Amino acid sequence: MNTAAKKYIDILLKAILTGIAIGIGGTVYLSCENKVVGAFLFGTGLFTILTFGFMLFTGKVGYAVENNPAYLIDLVLIWLGNLIGTALTAWLVLMTRIGAGISEKAAALCAVKLSDDPVSIFVLAFFCGMLMFIAADGYKNIKNPVGQMLAVFLPVMTFILSGFEHCVANMYYFTAGGAWSAKGALWMLVMTLGNAAGGILIPLFRKGFAKE
Repeated sequence: MNTAAKKYIDILLKAILTGIAIGIGGTVYLSCENKVVGAFLFGTGLFTILTFGFMLFTGKVGYAVENNPAYLIDLVLIWLGNLIGTALTAWLVLMTRIGAGISEKAAALCAVKLSDDPVSIFVLAFFCGMLMFIAADGYKNIKNPVGQMLAVFLPVMTFILSGFEHCVANMYYFTAGGAWSAKGALWMLVMTLGNAAGGILIPLFRKGFAKE
């Protein structure tokens, strides 16, 4: 097996594990009556991803401005892997005793999203993309362990409690709630583009920062 193939298999496997981690986060969020507690516990998914070096689309897309065009292949594989992992987690959860409750709550959540208009979805996804880049880059660059934990959990809690749209989390909700359709796929594309636009904003702007 050549080096490129090994690289892409590595990316895909890490992206699938990421989807599973986000699916677990989505499950605990839907299981909590208290939204603040649920939003905090959802952060377990991102903590796992960043700790083990997995591949989350919204954590990686911001670095597109710092890489060559071939990086877009990585991003496509990451997105697909995230979809596989979240879908797998949703299907497994639906086979359990908690599945009916999770499906009902996910369906209600998806109904709100699908009744929204694309401009609203894009803007909400844009701000989520910014927060996810802040989390990923903060964890990467902050050396203080407390600061790293804050960088992980605060952006996650903020995007959830604000109602911002995260394409990977929504992959899980759409699957668990049986919300996939032509419109659902289109809305997922809008969310993905919004997350990407928000994710590249900070790295794009900091290219123009004065160098100290």
